[in-house]
Amino acid sequence: EVQLVESGGGSAQAGGSLRLSCSVSGSTEDEYGVGWFRQAPGEDYEVLSCIDSRGVPFYYRDSVKGRFTISTDNSKNTVYLQMNSLNAEDTAIYYCASGRELSCWGTSFYGTDYWGKGILVTVSS
Repeated sequence: EVQLVESGGGSAQAGGSLRLSCSVSGSTEDEYGVGWFRQAPGEDYEVLSCIDSRGVPFYYRDSVKGRFTISTDNSKNTVYLQMNSLNAEDTAIYYCASGRELSCWGTSFYGTDYWGKGILVTVSS
């Protein structure tokens, strides 16, 4: 069974940084993409950034472009989300998800097969 576990969340001041990690285990295939998502209280899920099976980023949400960076360490089966210049609007539960046919575009996404349980990020102003 594929499992994704997020870590690195917590509290930050506005203008600060956090780095989230998504550890993927149990996968017998290397051909899957991974995305980072978030859900603020009372809001829908938002797709933030996605990376393909080769480790090439192919999507950033407009609101995080230039502030968030997705990367991967294939040897560790880990995908990172470096978050800089945080603001209060970034407060949410952050999730990573994987999928063999993961697609991310505009404000939409498709093809997630497995999700982590999420981790809380709180940004205070």
